[in-house]
Order: sequence, then structure tokens, then C-alpha cells
Amino acid sequence: MEKIKEIIRASILTKEKMLNNPVLLETIKQVVDQVTAAFQNGKRVYFCGNGGSAADAQHLAAEFSGRFYTDRKALPAEALHCNTSYLTAVANDYGYDVVYSRMIDGIGEAGDVLIGLSTSGNSINIMKAFEVAKAKGIITVAFTGESGGKMKDLARYLINVPSGDTPRIQESHITIGHIICQLVEAKYFTS
Repeated sequence: MEKIKEIIRASILTKEKMLNNPVLLETIKQVVDQVTAAFQNGKRVYFCGNGGSAADAQHLAAEFSGRFYTDRKALPAEALHCNTSYLTAVANDYGYDVVYSRMIDGIGEAGDVLIGLSTSGNSINIMKAFEVAKAKGIITVAFTGESGGKMKDLARYLINVPSGDTPRIQESHITIGHIICQLVEAKYFTS
């Protein structure tokens, strides 16, 4: 029983640190504004991640393309790893490091938003996608852990959860992602 309480306390502590971090909160607000503007301008939002972060990326994309709180039209958002034929062909033919950068090169347009989730901030395939995105004028947002890893230097917006513990970081990524979805949905459909 005590171990369960300890894990819950660690999750709460991470979120309290987020709550008391004005830089992080301001960055989240700026990302809400950027994503809303992208949708208002007919642009798309792409998500990418690996392992559990790929599942989180897919989850957040679905919140936009499906619905979050309200019945409304679908918003153009997708997770880049969902086409398994593409993913396995490119990984086999070129290497896993370029699965996201090739996709962004092929479909990304200036003004789109690319959100990459990586607890370490060091996922090479996401970093390569951010490099291509930057060259194409695509807005990049990194969801990482405390240090930001190497992605911090590649992202326009860094959302670095104040933790080094992977499960606490992933829980917080979903919390932040839900905040962004809720506020974008409210802002987009009331403006």
C-alpha cells in the first residue's frame, strides 16, 4: 500500500513542479496559440514519438481529429507512425532514424506544427524530423523530460517536464497534451 502512495505522490509532485514553473506554463500557452493559428490557417498538426511516446502521440492526434470535449468538425492532426507499411519500408530501406524526417519532407508544409514526444529528448528520428521541419518553415514543439536533451536546441518550443523519471514524464505529457487540446478546441471553435 505504501508503495502505491509513493508513486502517486511522485506523480503529484511532478505536476506541482509544472504548476509552479511560469516558463513552462507560458510555453504551453504559446503552443496553444500556435496550434490554434495553424488550424485557423488551414494547416496541419503532426505528432511523433517512439514506444509509449508513440502511443501518446497517437492519442493526442486523435483528440484533435476525433473530438475532445465538444461535438465539432474534425481538425487535421495525425500521428506519423500509423502507416505501418511506410514505417517498415523506410526503416528497412533507409534506416529507422529517417522514418519521420522523410514523412515530414513529403507531406509537411510551412506553417504546420510538428510535436515530437521523447522522454529523453534524444530520439534521433525525431531530431532529424525537426531539422527537416525547420528547413521547411514548420513549427516544432518538443515534449521532453527535465533536461530537454538534444531536442531542446532543435525545437522552437520546449515543453520539458521537470522530472527524470520516464513514467512521470509520460503522465505529464498526456496532461499537457490534454490541456493543449482543450484550450485549442475552445479557442478555435469560439473565435
